[in-house]
Amino acid sequence: MTATDARGLVLRVDVTSPVPVYEQLREQVTALVAAKQLVRGDRLPAARALAADLGLAVGTVARAYKELEATGVVASRRRTGTVVAGPVAPSPAAGLVADAAADLVRVGRAAGWTDEQLVTALRAALLR
Repeated sequence: MTATDARGLVLRVDVTSPVPVYEQLREQVTALVAAKQLVRGDRLPAARALAADLGLAVGTVARAYKELEATGVVASRRRTGTVVAGPVAPSPAAGLVADAAADLVRVGRAAGWTDEQLVTALRAALLR
């Protein structure tokens, strides 16, 4: 399921994935903030609206927003809703992990793999 807002922000969930839906949303928003596609002060869709767009329970989206708030990625305020607070400070290993991920993509694409195949390979490695 996919939701797109007026800015072109796209969030997708896969209800067949073993990753909980709230975690999928949390990961995507965190990645968008890290990539500067969402910046400090940007408003996220209201939980009810996003839940309706994705066909999810409001509590699922609320949990994702709560997890994001707990890590400092977003802040929830009355009247203004949920807004991006800023990126989470990267750990010292963040550069190494980002480089390894870029290498995975480069090697996979050179081998003709699709994005889905790359993600599947990464998920398999996480299970080891």
